[in-house]
Amino acid sequence: MLLLIMLKNQFYSITLIFAVIIFLTACQPNPYRQTNKSYKKQAKAYGKVISQKSLQDTAGYIIPVKWVGTTNFNMRKPNLVVIHHTAQNSCDQTLKTFTLSRTSVSAHYVICENGTVHHMLNDYLRAWHGGVGKWGNITDVNSMSIGIEIDNDGFEKFTERQMISLELLLTQLKKAYNIPQANFIGHADIAPTRKNDPNVNFDWKRIAEKGFGNWYSDTTNLQTPIDFKPLMALKMIGYDIKDSTAAIITFKRKFLQNEDRKSLTNSDEKVLYATWMEAMK
Repeated sequence: MLLLIMLKNQFYSITLIFAVIIFLTACQPNPYRQTNKSYKKQAKAYGKVISQKSLQDTAGYIIPVKWVGTTNFNMRKPNLVVIHHTAQNSCDQTLKTFTLSRTSVSAHYVICENGTVHHMLNDYLRAWHGGVGKWGNITDVNSMSIGIEIDNDGFEKFTERQMISLELLLTQLKKAYNIPQANFIGHADIAPTRKNDPNVNFDWKRIAEKGFGNWYSDTTNLQTPIDFKPLMALKMIGYDIKDSTAAIITFKRKFLQNEDRKSLTNSDEKVLYATWMEAMK
């Protein structure tokens, strides 16, 4: 009987603690209350535009048109994931940056140092995270991608909690939108002349082994063909090779964690060839 009473008291104590935590959390002011309100307002405005029968005012038709509504359509389907580092000092600083209209930058998700994931924009909407960039034949990356920002100043290592949260998020996105393995890339991949994120410490091999992005197989006994053209291989993987040096540096940073040399050694070419072979499968 005494044991039963003790267990009941313990249960009530735990229940009380959780109740207090919930109460205190609910009472805390939300610093993003106004920006959340603004988000809802903008989303509602876009919904109103989409529901209109004709977009004559925005499309600027110069001839009369007749509206016939089709029954076959859906929302934008993201087919590419671009991973960034924030290059800022804290997660809070990044959240503030993405909630100020004057910055004109945003992302769908932000992953904090402790692994907390902030969802900032509906996946079906277009975020402003890629800027001017190109991947393969894609020249408007923002229109078909999801942007993920990882809290990192651009030089430090990524925490284990961040990597675990990222892997879980990527798993969810890949399943939800049937995104191909090759379509998980970095910001530097689409903009090699101006971006280097995620930085050289990011473990691409780790996430590739879990199905997010391509990686190369063992190159120990690999021989590259005599007619192998490295720049063409980079282009076929997806890189913009207008600035060949920038493309090479970006490739080496990602696949070799080496950004010191601006040219490819024989060993580097083997890695490039193996990566190209994986991408062509």
